[in-house]
Amino acid sequence: MKALITGASSGIGRDIARKLDSMGYTLILAARNKQRLEKLNESLGNKHIIKQADLSELSEVKRLYDSVKDENIDILINNAGFGLFGKFDETELEAELNMIAVNIEAVHMLTKLFLKDFKKRNKGIILNVASSAAFFSGPLMASYYASKAYVLRLSLAVREELKRDKSDVAICTLCPGPVKTAFDERAGVSFSLKGLDSKYVADYAVKMMLKKRALIIPSFYMKFYLFLSKIVPDFILVKLAYNIQHSKGNRNK
Repeated sequence: MKALITGASSGIGRDIARKLDSMGYTLILAARNKQRLEKLNESLGNKHIIKQADLSELSEVKRLYDSVKDENIDILINNAGFGLFGKFDETELEAELNMIAVNIEAVHMLTKLFLKDFKKRNKGIILNVASSAAFFSGPLMASYYASKAYVLRLSLAVREELKRDKSDVAICTLCPGPVKTAFDERAGVSFSLKGLDSKYVADYAVKMMLKKRALIIPSFYMKFYLFLSKIVPDFILVKLAYNIQHSKGNRNK
C-alpha cells in the first residue's frame, strides 16, 4: 500500500507519516522544507520517497502529481495548509493569496487529479485536512476560515457524487480543533483551548480514514461546537468567534 502526504515535514502530516510507516505503508512525503523531509525520512529508515514542492505554486502542484501519477498510490492525504491572523483589510494580500493557493487551489487540484485515477481503478482514499474552522465564520482569520469551509464543502459534495456512482473510492475530511503544532506560530496566534496532541490526532485520523468516515472530528469539544453551529444563529456565532480570535491576538502581543 502506498500513500502520498502533503505537508509531511511537521505536525499532523509528520505524525500521519509515522503512523502509516508503522503499518507498513510505502510513503511519498511532500513539503516545502526538504531538510525536514530528509530528517523525517531518516527517522523512518530512509525507505520512503521525498518530494520537495511549494504548493502555493500551481505549476509545482502539477509537477508533484506528474512525478507520482504512475506510482499506483492508494491514499492521498492533502494536509498542507497554513493560516493568517489579522483584520481582513490589514493582512498582507500576497501572503493571503499564497494561503488560498495552498489551502484551496492545491487541495482542489490534487483531489481532482487523483480522484480521476482512483475512479479508474475503483479504489483509493482521499483524506482532506480541513479544520473545525470550516464550520464557522472567523473574524480576524476570515480568509483561513473561508478556505477550510471550501475544503469541507468540496469534500462532502464529491463524496456524495461517489456514493451515487456506487464507487468504492472514498473521500474523508479531517476537522480537528487546535492542535499542538507550528500552525499557531505561523498564523500569529495562540489558542485559548488546550491544543490536542498531534500524534493523537494523526492516529485517530488514520483509524477513521481507513473506516472511510465522511467527517473525522477527534475532539469532544469540537463535536460540541459543531452541534452549536447547527442550533445557534450565525450572527451570534460570528460575535463569539470574533471574541475568541481577538483574545488569541491579545495573548500573542
